[in-house]
Amino acid sequence: MTALPPLSGRTVLDFSTLLPGPLATLLLAEAGADVLRLERPPHGDEMRSYEPRLGADSANYALLNRGKRSVAADLKAPEVRERVLELAAETDIVVEQFRPGVMDRLGLGYEDFRSVNPGVVYCSITGYGQTGPDAPRAGHDLNYLAETGLLGSVVDDRGDPHLPPTVLADIAGGTYPAVMNILLALFRRDATGEGCHLDVSMTANIGTLAYGYLATHEGSGRWPVAGRDLLTGGSPRYRIYRTSDGRHVAAAPLEERFWQRFCDLINLPEHLRADRGREDEVIAAVTERIAARTAEHWRGVFDGEDACCCVVATFEEAAQAQRLGTREAYRVTGDGFDVGGLPVPVDDTLRHPPGARAAPPLWTGLDAPTFGRGQGSAV
Repeated sequence: MTALPPLSGRTVLDFSTLLPGPLATLLLAEAGADVLRLERPPHGDEMRSYEPRLGADSANYALLNRGKRSVAADLKAPEVRERVLELAAETDIVVEQFRPGVMDRLGLGYEDFRSVNPGVVYCSITGYGQTGPDAPRAGHDLNYLAETGLLGSVVDDRGDPHLPPTVLADIAGGTYPAVMNILLALFRRDATGEGCHLDVSMTANIGTLAYGYLATHEGSGRWPVAGRDLLTGGSPRYRIYRTSDGRHVAAAPLEERFWQRFCDLINLPEHLRADRGREDEVIAAVTERIAARTAEHWRGVFDGEDACCCVVATFEEAAQAQRLGTREAYRVTGDGFDVGGLPVPVDDTLRHPPGARAAPPLWTGLDAPTFGRGQGSAV
């Protein structure tokens, strides 16, 4: 007999938009939770409007909201507020992503839910937290990375930082801490009956990503210099090198045994292999050697070798090599489409069995009640 996913029977009201909250509730849904999204009428979550499209909505929205239900709900309408608070009695988890104070002004803050359901786990995801001088400020991922020093830690030859490859603060500072703390809060509630209000600040949480820089400061009293640390470009053992055909090699032979093998493979002269204290000279020499050959040449050189080196792949190459973690068995469907689902870090033994789950259309109306009903039930 197949065990039910661990969050089966748990209910979630999701007031969030765009990425951090919806990705968090996707992980909860994949682990079995019943997620109902409440979106702003008439068009719903702004992410529905993004390009490219899958059916009536964006591909982004479809992949992030697989297996949930959704309804357009005007939270300023008294009758909607009353219906939401009726649902509060059977709600385990609330996820909201408004600026601090907005849900309180709507009469849907933590204390409003708690008065109906003392065991509710109420999670607020914001850029700067619920309190403090920055709390009301608007911001996006790039701002949070910039203000914590992370964005400026890696720079190019002119000293300029570059855009990160993905929204690190949204996911590592918002989504993952939200899910972790929700699960911890549920664990405690199961033992004590006590709910709580979780304050998830994306800016505060990405401080964890700066662990090495903080350790440098605590251990030496100095702050790292941008682009000069071991993992930020100051060492030949952790660099991105350009090939002759305009592609790149990612070289990370940090440990001595990997470094020596790397030096052998690129024919680096013996006198340059002791790199400490002469990093710039060695970087220049390695740069010259990698730049002399194509990416395909270096792919063949490093293939099968313990040198911690590889060619920087395109998304197409990564997908063909099955390195993106996509699973066709977990699909998302909708009006006129059936595509592979977003890879998520929920183990297969803890999630719904493989199969297609729908992206939620935006329903309207005030049908009662919601949880335990089929796709498209509304509040």
